[in-house]
Amino acid sequence: MADVEKLIRVLHRLVDAGNTVVIIEHNLDIIAEADWIIDLGPEGGDGGGKIVAHGAPQQVIKGPRPIRQSFWPSFSGQRQAGSMLISV
Repeated sequence: MADVEKLIRVLHRLVDAGNTVVIIEHNLDIIAEADWIIDLGPEGGDGGGKIVAHGAPQQVIKGPRPIRQSFWPSFSGQRQAGSMLISV
């Protein structure tokens, strides 16, 4: 977990410096830090590659598609936004 926390701090520093950061990631702690998610699927490999959801983490979690409903319910991380803690 220490590696993930270190990566999150580095990513925040990059964004705070005015950079755009694009990450392909499956770790929910890192996804919770996102401003915007593009969820590709509905499957992996040949069965994927389509945008099945996009938006802020709070929007994607509540999405109607069954693939997200099976994956995102376990997503209960918290997102740090400035000095304010937002539950996701």
